[in-house]
Amino acid sequence: MLSKIPGLGRLDPFLVAILLTVGFAALAPADGIALTTVAWAAKIAIGLLFFLYGARLSTQEAIDGLKHWRLHLTILATTFVVFPLLGLAAKVLVPSVLSEPLYLGVLYLCLLPSTVQSAIALVSVARGNISGAVVSASASSMLGIVVTPLLVALTMSTQGVTFSGSAVLDIVLMLLVPFLAGQVLRRWIGGWVTEHGKPLKLVDRGSILLVVYVAFSRGMNEGIWSMLSPARLAALVGVCAVLLAIVLAVTWYGSRKLGFGYEDRAAILFCGSTKSLATGLPMATVLFPGQPIGLIVLPLMLFHQMQLLVCAAVAARMAKQAPVPAPVG
Repeated sequence: MLSKIPGLGRLDPFLVAILLTVGFAALAPADGIALTTVAWAAKIAIGLLFFLYGARLSTQEAIDGLKHWRLHLTILATTFVVFPLLGLAAKVLVPSVLSEPLYLGVLYLCLLPSTVQSAIALVSVARGNISGAVVSASASSMLGIVVTPLLVALTMSTQGVTFSGSAVLDIVLMLLVPFLAGQVLRRWIGGWVTEHGKPLKLVDRGSILLVVYVAFSRGMNEGIWSMLSPARLAALVGVCAVLLAIVLAVTWYGSRKLGFGYEDRAAILFCGSTKSLATGLPMATVLFPGQPIGLIVLPLMLFHQMQLLVCAAVAARMAKQAPVPAPVG
């Protein structure tokens, strides 16, 4: 979900597309049968996206990569332990800085798995451990299908958020089953999917735009945007920026304290500090029925675009300072 990472001179077209989608939802929100139709289209597109993810990931590569357990454990601990603790700590910002729905959104983004394509692309640009990033980001994404709903149940049960076992089943059917189907069929279609990246990119971005339109259409129908003042929005941007800065510092300097080399530190930095929009948006529609979904996913959308811009600049700078590999032989 990255356009040319080192080239920060122009605005990311995907960011523009998201902003236009939000604007379109504000002017012409879907309702009734139209909203139901678009919501189903979004679910089908997300399922297709994870099917293509499964067809693209080499099973043998994943098995081989699991041997580097310290790297993966560190990334998963950052994603599912450090981030959630920071999200819980942000409770002190309510109500002076964040409203309750916005805080739920910040906490929710802290419970999500790492992004896959963006993290791997960033590690590649920074000349880090690409194979390790592939395994860690993919494992984070798949574990998040179960771990994130469990963390939501543990951390948000006192916040008025209802949770049921059927939500996990819905998420498994929407995300995990298509991924496993892609793995099964990989031997026949994996080569084509890998060689033709455009279909995956189109499904990736198109599915997210559909989910964004559904979420913000529901927000318009519920009239929740009257609850968001410019001051609250500015405060939310600041909170997301501070959260990203803390996690980048923890992953970079913490990995050095743990004795990792440069390539592994780059993988920990970008896989541990990023959050998945592709997983987070559809999952939110299942986990938060009856909640102001537009406000809950807004922190995730802001954080996602912020992480792309900041991490892209960091990766480009790291590439210039990366140690030169020793010659073989």
